[in-house]
Formats: sequence, structure tokens, C-alpha cells
Amino acid sequence: MPPCLRKSRLNLNGDGFMNTRRFTVMALGSLVASLLVSGAAWAHADAAHVKVENAWARASVAGQQASGAFMRLTAQEPLKLVGVETTAAAVAEVHEMKMEGDVMRMRAIEALDLPQGVAVDLKPGGYHLMLQQLKAPLVKDSQVPVTLVFKDAKGALSRLSLQLPVRATAPAAAGAGNQHMGHGGHQH
Repeated sequence: MPPCLRKSRLNLNGDGFMNTRRFTVMALGSLVASLLVSGAAWAHADAAHVKVENAWARASVAGQQASGAFMRLTAQEPLKLVGVETTAAAVAEVHEMKMEGDVMRMRAIEALDLPQGVAVDLKPGGYHLMLQQLKAPLVKDSQVPVTLVFKDAKGALSRLSLQLPVRATAPAAAGAGNQHMGHGGHQH
């Protein structure tokens, strides 16, 4: 058997106990795999703690210059969502839609408050991420990279990178809050 395959086999020492280092690597690998399968997106321990659920971006068609991205954010400490970055569009902003008299207006906002422990929905017709000047169409069943930028009470910035699934319509569970979507790395 080639050495690379032998290393992946479960090894027990003479007493029937697994090598501690291999067990640790296997346990971490299992944890990462389970997070990827569940789609849960959490910031790591030394950064802003934000849970992301039901994340998705709306598919676009050729020639369409803009699309939206949506999700539920729950911060574990008071934060502000102050920006969004993506390689998929020249401009990415946090937007709100609201009625002004008889007219629905959409505009970019500087910051969206995320109170501690309160789920904040970014959804069609309300707060959302706006991706403008798309570099290519957002194709259904693909993924789009998005990085959320947060500011804490002390003014420190942190970033949460996600891969959002692209869909033609909202996922069925988007309003139910029982599925987790999005996964990515977090950095300062």
C-alpha cells in the first residue's frame, strides 16, 4: 500500500489506543467537515461572533447589472454591519428599502445595528446587500464570495468571509430560521 494511503488509516498502538496526534487531526477534520455540511458560519473566537443563517444571493441574467444578497445575522455582542466586499461586483453596499409616503425607496446606509443576541434579517423588501456593476451574471446553483465588515463598540473592524449559494428564489426555510447557510473564513 502506498505511504499516502497508509497514513489515512486508523492506527492503534500496541495497547489498542489511537495515536493522539492522529486522533486530534481526525477530530478537527470531522468538525470542519460537519460545519461545511451544516453550512454554519461563525466568526472565530478572537473576532466578532456573528451567526449567519439562510444566506443566499439572487441569480441574475446576462446584461443585468445588479442583484441582492440576503441572510439572517445574529451578533453575540453589539456590532454594526458597516460594509460588504465581493469580487463579483464593482460596488457592494448595505441597503435598506422603506416606504416614504406612497413610494418605496432604496438607499445605501452607512451602518446596520446588530444588537446582541437579536436576529436581524436581510431580506427582499428590507435591509439587504446590494451588488452593483456585476462583473458576470450570478448563475443559479453557483456560489458568490461575499465578505461582511463589522465594527464593534470600540471601533475595531472585523471581516467574515462567506460563500453564498446563488438561487432564483428564496430558500423555503429562509423565513423559518431553522437552517444554517454560508461558510467562510474570518479575518481582521
